[in-house]
Amino acid sequence: MAFAVTGAFKPIEYKSDIVGIIILSTITGVAGVVIRDITFGKLSPTAVVNPLYITITVSTAIAIFFLCPSLKKHSDLFLKFDAIALEVFTIIGSIFAYNMFGLNFLAMSISGVLTAVGGGILRDVFVNEIPMEFVKEFYASASFLSIVILFSLLSINTNLSLAAIIAMIMTTSIRLIAVKFQWNLPRARN
Repeated sequence: MAFAVTGAFKPIEYKSDIVGIIILSTITGVAGVVIRDITFGKLSPTAVVNPLYITITVSTAIAIFFLCPSLKKHSDLFLKFDAIALEVFTIIGSIFAYNMFGLNFLAMSISGVLTAVGGGILRDVFVNEIPMEFVKEFYASASFLSIVILFSLLSINTNLSLAAIIAMIMTTSIRLIAVKFQWNLPRARN
């Protein structure tokens, strides 16, 4: 739902109608999962087979459409939810690959990052922006760091649930600090 919220706010910035808001909310909310599932050979993606995913994103978009004026003043709260959602989706994607391939860093990294940032990247591309995930506030990097922590903990035989919780807490904290202090990774010089 948190990604669907960010997906709904973007078309509102561009004065989109309710259909555009629903479409971008849904893309942001489920596209990462769909891309991950198809990439890893699951030809019936979870988000397509289970109508609950689409129902949640459409309901979220409609709610944001009507509540937008009163919600804009709470954008800081949405950043916190987004930081948590980023890590939850990263860990879910990483565990998806872990269950398929075992302790395989490349598979866990691709699956985790695709699940977490795939929808947001598509959202930004559809509104003709450089994906925020690549340029701002330690976003995709936080997702990747979470996978490194999870992989490292699993490599030393930490319980999967405990490793997931530790990775999420550590990286969500770093992400929130990065947002607060506007930290970004170094960029190439022109």
